[in-house]
Amino acid sequence: MLTAAAESFLKQAREAREEELRRFAARVAALLQGPEPGPEAADCLQRLHLAVAATKYPRKLDGKFVELLQTVLCSPKCPEQIRLLCAAILREMSPCNDLILSCDGIQDTKLLSLVSSVLLAQGNKKAEVSAVGQRIVKILERRLPEGQSAQYLLPVLSNVISLSPESLTEEQTNVVSKKMADWLRYASIQQGVAQPSRGFFSSSRTRQPGPVTEVDGAIATDFFTVLSVGQYYTQDQWLNVQAFSMLRNWLLCYGDKGLNTPNSDDKSEVDRSVTSMVSTTSTSSRLLSPKEHLREKAFEYCQRLIEQSNRRPLKKEDGDLQKACLIEAVTIMDIICKQDSSYVYRAVSFLKTVHSRICGDAAYARALLPIAQFFLNHSKMAAVDSDAIYKHLLTDIPAQLFHNPSLAFEFVQFCKDNSQLFAETSSIFRQSFPNLFKFLAWNSPPLISEFVDLLPFLLDAGTAIEIFHLLLDLPCLTAALDIQLRSSALPTSKRAACDPAVKPATCLEAFRHPLYKNMFQYLLRTESTPEDAPERLIPLRQLLGSLASSPRVVQCADTVPVLLELFFRVVAEFADGPLINQLVVLLLQRSDQLYEIPGFRDDVYRVLGSQLAMLCWLRPALIVEQSTEILEFSGTVSNIQNKEAIFTHMVWAIGEYMSVSYDKRCTVEQISRFFETLEVVLFEITQLRPLASTPSYAPRAISVLMATLTKLAARSQDLIPRTSMFLSKMRTFVQSPAVTAVYREEDLEQLLIRATELMNLLKMPSVAQFVFTPPVNVATTRFQREVNDSLHFALRIVTRLLEPTPGFVPG
Repeated sequence: MLTAAAESFLKQAREAREEELRRFAARVAALLQGPEPGPEAADCLQRLHLAVAATKYPRKLDGKFVELLQTVLCSPKCPEQIRLLCAAILREMSPCNDLILSCDGIQDTKLLSLVSSVLLAQGNKKAEVSAVGQRIVKILERRLPEGQSAQYLLPVLSNVISLSPESLTEEQTNVVSKKMADWLRYASIQQGVAQPSRGFFSSSRTRQPGPVTEVDGAIATDFFTVLSVGQYYTQDQWLNVQAFSMLRNWLLCYGDKGLNTPNSDDKSEVDRSVTSMVSTTSTSSRLLSPKEHLREKAFEYCQRLIEQSNRRPLKKEDGDLQKACLIEAVTIMDIICKQDSSYVYRAVSFLKTVHSRICGDAAYARALLPIAQFFLNHSKMAAVDSDAIYKHLLTDIPAQLFHNPSLAFEFVQFCKDNSQLFAETSSIFRQSFPNLFKFLAWNSPPLISEFVDLLPFLLDAGTAIEIFHLLLDLPCLTAALDIQLRSSALPTSKRAACDPAVKPATCLEAFRHPLYKNMFQYLLRTESTPEDAPERLIPLRQLLGSLASSPRVVQCADTVPVLLELFFRVVAEFADGPLINQLVVLLLQRSDQLYEIPGFRDDVYRVLGSQLAMLCWLRPALIVEQSTEILEFSGTVSNIQNKEAIFTHMVWAIGEYMSVSYDKRCTVEQISRFFETLEVVLFEITQLRPLASTPSYAPRAISVLMATLTKLAARSQDLIPRTSMFLSKMRTFVQSPAVTAVYREEDLEQLLIRATELMNLLKMPSVAQFVFTPPVNVATTRFQREVNDSLHFALRIVTRLLEPTPGFVPG
């Protein structure tokens, strides 16, 4: 947080007008053109930099002033601080049309670094990026003069290869590769010398530098790395650190170029791997190319880093650095093995040992990801069984560390990036989906897009049903994870077993209570258990009602509709008839078993309703095959009010697909059963009652019920008289005072119009039968789809034919 003074200062900088800025720049110019720009000039440049950098829109400075900044920047007589500030201002003004800087001819490495930073800030201009890269490599090729150091150039070179890797030729990359190998492997193991203070009381004798140490304080006996500790560092040690920091990007850009020589084309990767098994040091018997030499030294460097990460650090920050270096080292080893498979066997046993050492320490959880990545990429070639590594990663880490947001993102990103590999190499991935969903349940908003990409890889015929239940119970899982965290934070004395005879008073007590323990264990399971019935969670959902308004639970609930839509879209691609039938039955059953969160049910019902119609479209025969469950659901009047979206789509599907056109097993008796059930429901919701007790039902549901009864009657014409009589009574219903008091006038008007249209259509049974019961050969054709799309218009035409209005002439 900024202090009030800093906030005020920043506000002044943002509000500075162009005229004020112009006058201030003129003052700065006068100071820079003086004999020796001093502290006042530095202070003014700092203020100018703030004014230029504090706004989102670009500030404009006079062209002559910009030219002066470039002149001062390149002047060797100006103080370093002044030149740094000039470069910073020029970078903030990028892209700058008045730029005349060039890196050609610059010998001083510090100046080249500053000028290059300004040139690279102009945008991805290939020519300028290439010129900077060429100049830096040219300076690195030769021995630098006394007082010059390459450490100022490596950050710029790293920026060059990020912006335009193709700007360097293969010959130039070979030069840098050779340099990097030397910097990595041959840095001094003696500490640097402190700069003398030159004070009055300072000693004229300088202490001899001692050796660098390990993080545990032991004297280093092997070569210098990022994890070597010293009070002061030499130039080559700084180059060692910088080379390692850009090593991964360098290998990715240039490490695999030039591998395919004429001789190596005839050898497979397996041949090279077998050769490496015979002698892991065979590379020393032949002359290595610069890229191969760099890979060899980088591999040794990573091995040394991983060994150093096993030491007990004296300082906490060194421990954090150890973990970061371990992750980077394993990642680089993976890249090296991809580029040269002869390293695979050297790395496999080494990394298996590392995994055994760190897998029990939660502090190293992040390091397990690159190790698992390595085995995903190379275990097949090395012919090793890595299932134990994957199982530990996918089982233990999500269960223990789901509440770590940064780890959750990295973990899910790792799973998403490797979902195809996991699906092809191990069944553990799909079996562990209950664990993966803990990350989403706890970190819903940030991870929803990752799970949208991940979910399709978790779904197959074996996991679809269990994932469907889990998605509906996802907010419940969030609440259970909250209780689990709070329970684990309790002192041991308060975790004593509860008395089974005493009903728990709180969710925390219920977590350890024998009555609820198995329910929590099922909800918090780490692996798929398809044989277990989720009905056991009904008491638990009621128990967790006190957490339904928790912000985390509500946020999780908001993600469920999105994932449900994706779930059905993916399942539709592979589901067979039995699976679709099972999903429809479960959909109807689970609509009664949802976590009570405000608004959650309605959102879920909307999705389930539309997806129910899609499942019926995929398999119309399910209306006959699951008739018992469908009749039970559609015959329950309360479902119209409580689950209107599902009810309406279910009734529509009955009218649409209960036809011999879709299923030859559809009989007149079955049509009559559905008709009688829905007739009773429509009668129940449209019967006239005293004014005070008239309930209100969704007009859409009433309209769909009328349409479905008409469709069924058209397919079993003995039902037409009953349907026509019922539809004729709708006028009385909509004109009743008790009804007009609870329904909107426009809704009643539309219901009456629809009833009249349907009744008129039934007056022409042959037309009704064709419209509502298409022949088998056109039931799914474009013609019938067009008939269905224009049904509303057809009903209007029939109505006008039977009840012509003045001036209406059929065309």
